[in-house]
Amino acid sequence: MDLRALRCFVAVAEEGHFGRAAARLHLAQPPLSRRIRELEADLGCRLFDRIPTGARLTPAGEVLLAEARDLLERAERARERVRGAEAGRVLVLGTVAGAGLDVGPAVLSALRREHPAVRVRLREAPITDPTAGLREGRADLALTRLPFDTEGLTVRPLGTEPVVAVLPADDPLAGRPRLHVGELAGRPRFRLPAGTDARWRAYWLAASPGDASGEASGDGSGDGPADGPGDASGDVRGPVVASVEECLHAVLWEGAVGLLPAGAARRHARPGLAFVPADGHPPSRIVAARRAAAPDPFADPLVDALAAALADAYAAAPA
Repeated sequence: MDLRALRCFVAVAEEGHFGRAAARLHLAQPPLSRRIRELEADLGCRLFDRIPTGARLTPAGEVLLAEARDLLERAERARERVRGAEAGRVLVLGTVAGAGLDVGPAVLSALRREHPAVRVRLREAPITDPTAGLREGRADLALTRLPFDTEGLTVRPLGTEPVVAVLPADDPLAGRPRLHVGELAGRPRFRLPAGTDARWRAYWLAASPGDASGEASGDGSGDGPADGPGDASGDVRGPVVASVEECLHAVLWEGAVGLLPAGAARRHARPGLAFVPADGHPPSRIVAARRAAAPDPFADPLVDALAAALADAYAAAPA
């Protein structure tokens, strides 16, 4: 039994006439009669006796009428509850290092057009947490970057973004049109705290995972050298940072250098800083991530909108 057949049955039962029931349902009478016959065949019994004035319920039909009304009411309540849940639902989108934020207006426009009831609250996570709060339950969806440990998460690739070196404006490399990451050797590099995901640290330090995970002091503070003033990659140790703003302050105030997503050059341009495109390092991979054990259908429209907006942005970007 499907709900459409039950609605047809209830209409005929209440009208006592197939023609009036068809008019009530805005159906032609033959499709209505066909659905009643299919329902009777499914149940294996007659539901109506045809009489000169229309149709009369059989004893089996009397039983089904009460059940059908109950089922239809429950279905409507379920529909209202689901719609109410969507209308009151706020999705928390965690972001890291400005991943995909340049397409925010396009994403919101698509959501409001296709899913006006879905609301989004942005949560900017520290750069020490590439999951953007997913594992702690502080976000429903993460707009983030690989690489990091994705065990227990479902990840959808959205695009890539080049990296830039951020340097003091008076650094000899600052005036270059491009540089190679190897040219940053010997300069103080801002670092991520001990305990940060090893793959994530290695990527942003342009080091191997072993180099990145072994750079901090034995007390776990991340402030002391492991084996001298530099790390295993040959860089001079710089300050430990936990946000993009702290990275920029480390460059301005302490002369440190490091890697950031290319979008940082637009979002964080200010006097005293130089952003130079960096070669010799793979681009940052932007992804949408969520907990695999707790799928959330309300997140699907947001992921689709992010994917479409980023695809349009890449297509429009100069080659």
